[in-house]
Amino acid sequence: METIKINSLGKLLMMCLLSCFSFFGHESKAQDFQFSQYHESPLYLNPAFTGLGKMHRVTLNSRIQWPNLPKAYVTNALAYDYNLDYLSSGFGLMLTRDVAGSGNLGNTNASFLYSYRVALGDKLVLSTGMQFAYNFTGLNQNGLTLGDQLLDNRGVSFDSELANIQNIQFFDFSGGMLLYSKLLWAGFALHHITEPEMSLIGDSNPLNRKISIHGGIKIPLYRGPKKMDNISSIAPSFVYKRQGINDQLDVGFNWHYDPISAGLWYRGVPLKKTEPNEGLYDRDALVFKFGLMYPDFQVGYSYDFTISEFGGAAGGAHEISIIFDFEAKLRKKRKKEFIPCPTF
Repeated sequence: METIKINSLGKLLMMCLLSCFSFFGHESKAQDFQFSQYHESPLYLNPAFTGLGKMHRVTLNSRIQWPNLPKAYVTNALAYDYNLDYLSSGFGLMLTRDVAGSGNLGNTNASFLYSYRVALGDKLVLSTGMQFAYNFTGLNQNGLTLGDQLLDNRGVSFDSELANIQNIQFFDFSGGMLLYSKLLWAGFALHHITEPEMSLIGDSNPLNRKISIHGGIKIPLYRGPKKMDNISSIAPSFVYKRQGINDQLDVGFNWHYDPISAGLWYRGVPLKKTEPNEGLYDRDALVFKFGLMYPDFQVGYSYDFTISEFGGAAGGAHEISIIFDFEAKLRKKRKKEFIPCPTF
C-alpha cells in the first residue's frame, strides 16, 4: 500500500502559525498577544501611561489561554514605572514573556519606556510616550513532532529543513499619546513602527504595525464624606486594535464599590463577518472580571468565556493582575503639578 508523504516543513510552519494565534485567533501573520485586563496592564497598552501612577508602580500580569489544549499559551508581564512629577516625566521598565504551542515558541521582550506630560489648562493633561524594546524569539525543536517521525514511528526527525530554523533578535520601537482628566481618558498607540522581521527560517514574516485606540470614563454613583472619595462608581471603556488585516474591539464596563470591583466585557467586532460567504460574525469572548482595590494595592482575576465558533472546548483563558501603586514618604512634600490619571 502506498504511503502518503507528509510535508515536514509544512507541518512545522503550521505549528508556528498556530503558536501566534493568541491575539486574534485566525491570522496568518505574526501578531501580538493580548491581556483582557487591559486597564491593569497600562504600559503594555500604551507607553503614554508611563509614570501616571502616584510615584512608584509595579504591575504583574499573568495569562493562561486555552488551558485544555496539550500545551497552553502562557503570557507573563512585569513592569515598573516611576512618576518624576517635577520634570513632567515618567520612566518605566517592562519585561514580557510569551510561550505558545508544543514547540514552546517563545518571545522575550525587554523595554524601556519614557513619557512627557503637558497641562492643557486646569482640567486636562496630554501625555506622550515612547517605548524602546529588544526582543528574543526562539523555538524548542525538541517539542515538535514532524511528519517523518509519525510515518516511521521514530523519535528523531531527519528533515533537512530543521537546520534552517534559527533564533532571532531585533530592536522594536513604539509610541503613543493620551489625553486625560480626573474622570476620563482617551488615547492611541502605534506599536512596531519599524515592522521587524519575525521569521525563524529566513523568509519574510514582518511583525505588522499595531494601532490601538482606547478610552473610558469614570462615573461616580455615590460619594463618601470627602470630595473625591468615590465609594461607588461605574467605568465604561473600550479598546480597538488593528494589526495587519485583523482588528478587534473590547468594550464593556467596570463597577466599583469600595473595595470590590467587577466587570464585564465583550470581545469581537459587531456586525463584521469573519467570512462574507459563511455568515459567521466576528465574535470572540465574554470577559468576566472580579477584583479588590485598595489605596496602594489592587488584584484582579478574569475569565474569557469563548463564544466564537471555536467553542469552549479549549477552556477559555484565565488571567490575574496585581498592581502596587504607592508614594514614598518624603521629608519635603512637593505640590503635585498634574492631576492624577483616573483609576479604572
